[in-house]
Amino acid sequence: MRFRYSLLASALLLAQAAQAKTTPVDFDSIQRIVETTTPASSDARFAAFDAQIQQDLIGALQGDAAKLTRAQLEKTAQSDKLADRGWLKASGYDFAKKANQQAGIALLSAFTTLPKSELDASMQRVAQVNLDATDGQRRQAIIDAEGQNHLFFLADALGPKLGQAFLNAYTKGEMGKAAALIKASEVSTGAAKAHFNYPRPFLMPGNTIHAVPDTAVVKDNQPYQANEGSFPSGHTNTAWTDALLLGEMVPERFVPLMDRAARYGYSRMVLGVHYPIDLIGSRMVAQRNVAHYLNDAKYRPLFAEAKQQLRDALEKECGTSLAECARPSGAADPYAAPQMQQFARFAMTWDLPQEKVKQEAVVVPEGAEVLLETALPQLSAQQRRQRMVATAIAAGYPLSGTTPEQNFWQRLDLSAAADMHKG
Repeated sequence: MRFRYSLLASALLLAQAAQAKTTPVDFDSIQRIVETTTPASSDARFAAFDAQIQQDLIGALQGDAAKLTRAQLEKTAQSDKLADRGWLKASGYDFAKKANQQAGIALLSAFTTLPKSELDASMQRVAQVNLDATDGQRRQAIIDAEGQNHLFFLADALGPKLGQAFLNAYTKGEMGKAAALIKASEVSTGAAKAHFNYPRPFLMPGNTIHAVPDTAVVKDNQPYQANEGSFPSGHTNTAWTDALLLGEMVPERFVPLMDRAARYGYSRMVLGVHYPIDLIGSRMVAQRNVAHYLNDAKYRPLFAEAKQQLRDALEKECGTSLAECARPSGAADPYAAPQMQQFARFAMTWDLPQEKVKQEAVVVPEGAEVLLETALPQLSAQQRRQRMVATAIAAGYPLSGTTPEQNFWQRLDLSAAADMHKG
C-alpha cells in the first residue's frame, strides 16, 4: 500500500501528549467489566442468552454424534448447512493467502527488536489475567477457544434481539454466503508463528500459569492446551477478522463487534496461552488483511452479495428494521454499555509500558479508510482518514515499529474512530 499523510497531524500530537499523562488502568475495574460478558453475568437475560450461544455451539460441534467428544474438536468446521462454500468456490476468488501471510510477517517485524523489559511486562500481564480470572471468565475463555471455527461467539456483541436473530439465521443456514466468506477471509498466522518462534506463556521457565479445565464445552475437565508458537495469536486473528467483516456488514453494531474481538483476545490470556503482545499483533494483521480484501475489486462483489443475504436474513428474523433490532438493551447488552469504552481503550495496549519516543504523525495507508466506510457512510474518504488519525493512540507501545505502516496499524483504534461521540 502507498502512504498518505493526514492533515490532522498537529492535532494528533496534542491529543497524544495528553494521553501520555493519563493515570494507570484500574485493573479491578477492567475485571468487573469483563465479568459482565461471561456466563456468570449478574444480568439474567444476558446469562440466559450466553447459555444459548454455548448450547448452539456445542450442537454444531457435536453434529450427528450422540455426544461431543474431544476428538471432534480437532476436525470440526462449519457444516455445509451453515456455510455456502459451493457458492464461494464457484466464484474462483483467489485469497492469495501466502502473499498476505508474508505481508503480515513484515508488518510485525518489530517484534524481534522488543526490549526484555517489554517482554517481561507482557508475561506479567498474562500471568495476572490468568491467575486472577474468575470461574465465569474461564468458562467463557473455553467457549471462545473451542468456537474458533464458527461464528457463534459474535452473537453476544449484537445484543439480545439482533443476537437472537443472528443465531436463528446462522443455525438455519440463511446466511451461508456470509458465513463462508468471513471464515475464508481469515489469513492463517501459522507462517508468522514459525517465523518468530516465541514460546507460549505456559511454556516459559518458572511461569505460574494455571491450566484451565474444560467445564463448558466438552466438560471433561481436561486442561486447555495449545501448540505452535505464541506470536501472533491465531485465535485472536480469527476474532478480529470475523468481527470486522461482520461489522462491515452490520454497521449498526460496528463498535460492539470491535470490542468483542478485543474481549476474545482477553480470553486467550485467561487460558494462559498468549501474551498481550500476541493480541496486539493479531489485531494489526487482521485489520490490514480485511482492508486489503475490501479494496480488491474482485472481492467486493462477493462481499456485497454476502452482506445483502445476511441483512435480509437478519431483518426477516428480527421482524423489524435492523436499526430497531440493533438498539442497545441495557444490562443485557454489555458490549453496548458505556463502560465497555474503558475496556476497549485498555485493550489497545493492555497497559504495557510506553517507551518515550517522538510522537510521529500518523500516516494512513491509502485505502485503509475503507474499514470505516459502512460505519461512517456520511463522511468522505478524507474525513474517515482524518478520524483515524484523530483517534489513534499514542506512539511508543509495543510493535509500533519503525515504518509508517507499522506505526499506523498498531495505533489504529477502530472503536474510537467509529464512535461519533469521540474525536
